Amino acid sequence: MKSCTAVAPSSTANLGPGYDVFGLALDPLKDKVQIVKGPGRTRRIEIKMLGEQSETVPTEAESNSAGLVVKRMAEVFDIEDDLRVTVVKGVPVGSGMGSSGASAAAAAMAFNRLFDLRMKKSDLVKFAVEGELASAGAKHYDNVSPSLLGGFIIVRTSPELRFIRVSPPRDLVLVLGFPIMDVPRRKTEFARGVLPEQVSLKNVVHNVSNASMIVAGMFLGDVGMIAQGVNDVIVEPARKHLIPGYDGVKRRAIDAGALAVTISGAGPSMVSFLKTGKNRQRIAQAMAEGFKEVKLESRIFMCRPSQGARIIG
Repeated sequence: MKSCTAVAPSSTANLGPGYDVFGLALDPLKDKVQIVKGPGRTRRIEIKMLGEQSETVPTEAESNSAGLVVKRMAEVFDIEDDLRVTVVKGVPVGSGMGSSGASAAAAAMAFNRLFDLRMKKSDLVKFAVEGELASAGAKHYDNVSPSLLGGFIIVRTSPELRFIRVSPPRDLVLVLGFPIMDVPRRKTEFARGVLPEQVSLKNVVHNVSNASMIVAGMFLGDVGMIAQGVNDVIVEPARKHLIPGYDGVKRRAIDAGALAVTISGAGPSMVSFLKTGKNRQRIAQAMAEGFKEVKLESRIFMCRPSQGARIIG
C-alpha cells in the first residue's frame, strides 16, 4: 500500500461523575486522516491540515495530535519511510467533543493498516493516546478510546490499563451545544487546574453511586437510569464557571424535556441526554437560547452513539 485513510468520530468524556473513566463515541462529526508514503526514507513527517479550524492546529509532528501518533509508531516499528499526513478536521478544536482524540485515533488506524501491523484496536489505543500529549499535555484515555473503539467505554488505568466497551441503548439520543468562545491553547490542562485537591467522603460516595447507575443503565439498555446517574457534585461545580451561561443552559434544557445535562469533556460544550428523538428540537432551541442570554452564539448537534474508527481508503 502507498496510502491509507481512516476516520474517527467525536466523543464526549466524563458523562458527569465518570471523570477520567467514562467516554462515549458520538456520530455527528468525524476527523479524517490520510497517510501517504513518500519516495524518500529519511523518516520525515509532513503534516497538512484541512477543514474545521485547521489553521489553528500546529503542523509540526511533535505538536500535532495525529503527527505525534505517527511519529511514535514510526519510531517503535522502525519505519524509515518519509510520510505525508493529511488531517481533515470535522470536530471543532477545543470544543469538549474529543477533537484531538478523533485525529489521534484515525492516525493510529491508518498507520496500522498502511504498514500491515495487524494490531487490535485495544492495543492501538496505547499509541493513539500519545497524541493527547501534543494537545493537552497529558494522556487522556477517556478521550481517545471512544473514538477508536466506539460505543461507551470504561477506562481503568491502574494497576494495569484496561478498556471495557459497552453498546449503548439504541434509544439514547444526545443534544450537544457548543458555544462559540475563546478557549485556552491547552484547554483541558487549564480546566483540570481548577479542580479541588481534596473532596468530602460524602461527595465521593454520591459520585460513585451515580457512576454505577450510568454503567448499569448502559448494560441494561435503560436511558432513564443513565440520566439518573449523570449528576456530578465534584468536578462539574468546580468547572461550571468556565462556561458562560452554564446554569441558564442547563435549566432551559431540563425545562424543555432533557432528562439530564452535563459538561461534555472539559467543555465548553454541554450535552443533554434524552430518550429517542422526543423533544430534541425543543431542547436544541432551549440550549441555544441559554447561550444567547450571555451573548454567545452556539452550534447545536443532534447526536447518537457511534461506532469507532474505521478504514475508508
